[in-house]
Amino acid sequence: MSDRLMPTALHYIDHVARCGSIQSAAKELNVAASAIDRQILLLEARLGVALFERMSRGMRPTVAGDLVVTLARRWRGEERRLRAEIRYLEGVNIGHVRVVAMDSQANGLLPTFLRKLREEHPRITVEIEILNTDEALAALLNGDADVGLIFNLPPHREIRTIWSAELPLGCIVARNHPFARESAISLQKAASEPIVLQGRSLMIRRYLEAKHPWLFQQGNPPIATNSLQLVKQLVQQGSHVALTSELDAAPEIASGELIFVPVRDKAAEAQSISVATSARLPLPRIGQIVAQGLASEADAALSGARARARL
Repeated sequence: MSDRLMPTALHYIDHVARCGSIQSAAKELNVAASAIDRQILLLEARLGVALFERMSRGMRPTVAGDLVVTLARRWRGEERRLRAEIRYLEGVNIGHVRVVAMDSQANGLLPTFLRKLREEHPRITVEIEILNTDEALAALLNGDADVGLIFNLPPHREIRTIWSAELPLGCIVARNHPFARESAISLQKAASEPIVLQGRSLMIRRYLEAKHPWLFQQGNPPIATNSLQLVKQLVQQGSHVALTSELDAAPEIASGELIFVPVRDKAAEAQSISVATSARLPLPRIGQIVAQGLASEADAALSGARARARL
């Protein structure tokens, strides 16, 4: 028997909305499709409104259905927080926290953060999903994540920012590259070298396309990839330079493998990095531990990269 507090109808409706059909939800939940359909029909009868558009290829929530799905996801979040707070009252830091983060931190601050969390709070488990900014924001708003480590997080009344830092635009180069001796360079000068850029799903790429479209019209067109590891490998071998923030390559900058050269153009806007949570719901104690740990590790990674740059 399930120990879930959420009503069964809400549980099923949320899964149908996520999966796109009753059959897919039934397979995921390991229950009969007829049982899910019956719960949806009963709730529709009670509310007097259709919750889904029944189409030939699946189900899509109506406007009323979206409201019920939002209620289900908030209920799930509240239930998770309730259980965490009860454990905290019992004097035990135990539970599960869901984090959304950016790909650039997968070989940066995240491994160090997870190691320290394991050492200090071995009974807290963490699930980390790598997303882009838009997806990470949606996960926080939908209750699919508890904490986010997000680049260029837009202001939102339902998001609480715990920590944030500005990230000036810069040029990442190999340590033996001629630019490595510069204290700062212009975008025009950076573009005189072969550039490797990150994919369109990332905010830094969208910013460059919107504010500096001429970068993509040069006779020497940039290489683009959604792999930050490939970006850094191309830069390390000296064949390319990259336009990004120092946090994207913080471990390599701190070790001296790569050099961060600030871009000093007036039109070069700073990016940002934030640790954030939902403002709608109070963060349980274990969530606060994870959020503060992420903020501390991000701040330390940034400080380490900047300390190296001053040498």
